[in-house]
Amino acid sequence: MKGYPGKAMIDFNKMLEAHIAREHKPKGIGKYYPSEIGNCLRKVWYSYKFPQEVSPELLKIFEAGNIMHGFVVEVLKSEKNKEVKLLKTEFPFKHKMEDFEISGRIDNLVLVNASGKEVLVEVKSTGDLGFVMNDPKPENVMQLQLYMHLLSIHDGVLLYVDKRNLQSQVFTVPYDKKFSEEILERFKKLHEHLKKEKLPDPEARIMREDMGWMCKRCEYRERCYQATPANILP
Repeated sequence: MKGYPGKAMIDFNKMLEAHIAREHKPKGIGKYYPSEIGNCLRKVWYSYKFPQEVSPELLKIFEAGNIMHGFVVEVLKSEKNKEVKLLKTEFPFKHKMEDFEISGRIDNLVLVNASGKEVLVEVKSTGDLGFVMNDPKPENVMQLQLYMHLLSIHDGVLLYVDKRNLQSQVFTVPYDKKFSEEILERFKKLHEHLKKEKLPDPEARIMREDMGWMCKRCEYRERCYQATPANILP
């Protein structure tokens, strides 16, 4: 059987990009997000001072994550699963701190029937589960730790789901009050640097072993190296 030459009747990539396109709205200083605080603070600072439109490729990745979360919700609330009861999903929260606000949206709250405990379930889709087989990503732990602290729900898990085959890995995250307070200090540090227009240190380049991977695809990489050449870092 011969192939099918010629131009396709529809361009689904173009249709998809139109469907998921978002209006570009620069972030306002004074409103911060838990999903970002585990990133390099310099990158987060740049995203406020020099906002960039999200590329269609990245929007597709975000949308794939949304689709995966919708599937996880179906599993959690399924009558076939008696282990947990889904109490809330995609619920917003806000927390005022001095002259700024932390705002976020929490994935899921479930009731574990065997123990009677309420547990926060933060869902992360991944293209390769192998990268998180042994330990969860520190930035994800930081996000969940903050949720547990601010909502006074001290049981939480990170659920990673592989987009290729739906294999999953679950990590229980123990609540740590001291660590949670340190995370809140990061928000204060970010806010102060933004108000004073003071550029934070390039954390990811300094802490290469833990955060260096963040630099590889950072959209502010060139700007960062111009501001702080490699030869002046410790």
